[in-house]
Amino acid sequence: MAFTFFFRDINTLENGVKQLLPNVVGKSKIKIWDAGCAMGPEPYSLAIILAEQMGKFAFKNVSITASDIDGSNLFDKIISDGVYSQTELGRIPKELFEKYFTKVNSDEDKYKIVDEIRLKLKFVKHDLLTLKPVDSNFNLIICKNVLLHFNYEERIEVIKMFHNSLDTNGVFATEQTQKIPQEIEHLFERLIPNGQVFKKVNV
Repeated sequence: MAFTFFFRDINTLENGVKQLLPNVVGKSKIKIWDAGCAMGPEPYSLAIILAEQMGKFAFKNVSITASDIDGSNLFDKIISDGVYSQTELGRIPKELFEKYFTKVNSDEDKYKIVDEIRLKLKFVKHDLLTLKPVDSNFNLIICKNVLLHFNYEERIEVIKMFHNSLDTNGVFATEQTQKIPQEIEHLFERLIPNGQVFKKVNV
């Protein structure tokens, strides 16, 4: 089972949100895809950042599709329950932890994310190499710690699929170590100099 934790690689998530927000002002539906979500800490961290940055009224319009190939067949239940151990939650700032998590019971070191956040996520079992997106017209796609497992040609095809799945001016964010392959650089405009956050170029 993949191991991850809340607020991992926080800079990429925060920069993705920062670039997303000006494009979704006034939208009645804001669609986000976290591709390769593992057990859910990443998309839940993203949802918390969005809730903090957007305010309750705008955050009501957010919908996050969290997908993973999930060979264990456990991620769906873990994500839908929204219950995590203290170890997985240890990097969350105290004020956010107290705001968005409640203790499951007094004799276990488990905490549940509040419904305001939990109900924003929908888990879908999905293999990126099918090159079939889980939906279309996303405002933001996050894909971190997945592309490095693909060969060069596969990365090109998966990123092209992400491009086709983004709405006009949609944002794509990936981990710092990943670069857009030269063959498809023309499909994206870099938005920040110190991170892998891009805007879709419509061609």
